[in-house]
Amino acid sequence: MAWGFLTNHAQALLCIADDPGIRLREIATTLGITERAAFGIVTDLVEAGYVVKDKNGRRNRYNVQSDKPLPEALLRQRTVGELVHLLAHTDLETHDQA
Repeated sequence: MAWGFLTNHAQALLCIADDPGIRLREIATTLGITERAAFGIVTDLVEAGYVVKDKNGRRNRYNVQSDKPLPEALLRQRTVGELVHLLAHTDLETHDQA
């Protein structure tokens, strides 16, 4: 079985940071999981306050809460925005203003 350093939750967060209008189907395809699993992951991120979901017509638009601290005890001094910047080189401020 293959393993990786980033959980599906972290990878989904990176997908959302890269494209705030991404569809669950696209997250699922990118991560190699079912759409139902992608829905559960995004729901977890929303319920934990790491992502805000806004309805935009029939589609959802997501906003990563870049100032929120990471949940891991060893990383709490770091923020979601720092993680996204380090791993994806995505400027969340650009997406936040969209």
